[in-house]
Amino acid sequence: MLTTVPTELDYFRLITRSKTIDLPPQAEVLRLALLGDAATQQLGTLLKVLFADQGIRLEVYEGPFDAIELQVYDGNSALYSFSPHVIVVLNAVQALRSRYYRRSSSGEDFLEQEHRRIVSIWDAIAARTNVPIIQSNFVLPLERVFGNFDHKVPGSLYAIVSALNMRIAECARTRAQVFINDVESAASYVGRRNWFDNRFWNMNKMFCALDHQPLVAQNIVDIVSSIRGRGVKCVILDLDNTLWGGVIGDDGVEGIALSAHGDGESFYEFQSFLLELQRRGILLAVCSKNEPENALKPFLEHPEMVLKQDHICVFVANWNDKADNIRKIREQLNIGFDSMVFLDDNPFERNLVRNLLPEVIVPELPEEPSEYVRALCELNLFETSAFSAEDSQRTEMYRQRAEAQALQSSFSNVEEYLESLAMEITVGRFQKERIGRIAQLLQRSNQFNLTTERRGEAECEDLMRDPNCYPIYAELRDKLADHGLISIVIARHGEHELILTDWLMSCRVLTRGVEQFLMNHCVEYAASHGYQWIVGRYRPTAKNAMVKGFYAQFGFSPAPKPDGSTEWRLEVDFYQPAKVHLRLASMVGALA
Repeated sequence: MLTTVPTELDYFRLITRSKTIDLPPQAEVLRLALLGDAATQQLGTLLKVLFADQGIRLEVYEGPFDAIELQVYDGNSALYSFSPHVIVVLNAVQALRSRYYRRSSSGEDFLEQEHRRIVSIWDAIAARTNVPIIQSNFVLPLERVFGNFDHKVPGSLYAIVSALNMRIAECARTRAQVFINDVESAASYVGRRNWFDNRFWNMNKMFCALDHQPLVAQNIVDIVSSIRGRGVKCVILDLDNTLWGGVIGDDGVEGIALSAHGDGESFYEFQSFLLELQRRGILLAVCSKNEPENALKPFLEHPEMVLKQDHICVFVANWNDKADNIRKIREQLNIGFDSMVFLDDNPFERNLVRNLLPEVIVPELPEEPSEYVRALCELNLFETSAFSAEDSQRTEMYRQRAEAQALQSSFSNVEEYLESLAMEITVGRFQKERIGRIAQLLQRSNQFNLTTERRGEAECEDLMRDPNCYPIYAELRDKLADHGLISIVIARHGEHELILTDWLMSCRVLTRGVEQFLMNHCVEYAASHGYQWIVGRYRPTAKNAMVKGFYAQFGFSPAPKPDGSTEWRLEVDFYQPAKVHLRLASMVGALA
């Protein structure tokens, strides 16, 4: 994810910076394996710089050139000894082209062979480790032996590459462990005429022209970052000359530029793009210097306004400075500044927010509104590694949360309020149909997360089947809303103790008593299995200070560890069950 402009991806500048990477000793370490049928040395160097920009020290394993199968099929290979967190498989269309020219069978048979080869590599890796696999697709070749007619000849190289890319995508959809590095999209953007450099391929087997290797590296960084929980959760929008042309306070609803055709079409297209983001789970908020009633008028009255008031989770319109208003938006949403994007046509406002809230992502918007969408897409701000049905309901969930906060003020104490919500909780062991949402919560939760372990869908499925593991989820609903799956606890069976390895919860249900209910349940589970002790760990991060004292509130005793984490222990017989205001709706295989 780039946060300003794509020109940051300058090959020679990044190579120069690679010589002066300086990270603190406590920086997070990521082990990444690069396997390819093209040279990967330059790519590894670029990746180290780009990950260092995120505060991550990258350790790279570079597999031997064009020896992917030799590495993945050998369980004792250096690849698996390296214990990577991520495996990147880079396939060059130049290498595919050489195999195509040497084929002894039909083009259709060649397609089948290549498809089986790639999928078999994934399955070999998955059989030995459950780390994410980032598979490149293929850049379409320059060669079109039949010209435009290539599309109608299924055995042509051009048609085979197109079909192979589609098959890679289709197979990846059925494998939660596999993610696509869409190098074809990057090559199409810069132009294949510029992407390829046959001199470098013939001499050094370079994947693409040097100038464009940073795009490949940035793609990998974006995918890994999304897998590990980094991503945009909210877009904060200015209004005048950002969502529409003109100033609503001066021009009125009839005078602003906004139309599906003609004058104002750029703003209509921009709003349509934002609406698609909202539908996939990105929260939209408004931060405008305006009178509130004027700011709302287009949402309520303009016939061609794409975004409606219901699409906005927080609406702030006043004359205060925008940095202060963004702080209030963050407080209401309870998300990190670094997961917020601020879009404003005014350079003064952009610079103000950059200086006062440096964690907020503030892209440069072009002066021409018709270029807004292009500029944002070039930055790839909205990369994600998962999508669930709950994502599309996120705005409504936050609106219901605001309604609950307003309702709370009418009660004399918190206990009365919690009782009035008629909350019901469902607890269940991990289930196949919920794995997507479970993995998403594990990847994205930062604040209420005791250890911040990032686990993908494949690993969650392994935990689900592990008889020595007790992985549970919790779903919550009340009279105001169905909050869905909001908490995860993963416990492992020790010899004399139940070990809590993961504990996390969505911050939107804080102070409801969910964590107290689940702790009561975990201690009951430990007792029913004859454990004397229950053990948990808190590993501090830059974002989870709010749960530093989580175990202390339940009577656990701390034991600091050399790595900065703390182990907490509780004798099961001495636990005092916490009082809660939740009713158990159902227990789905949870005590198995």
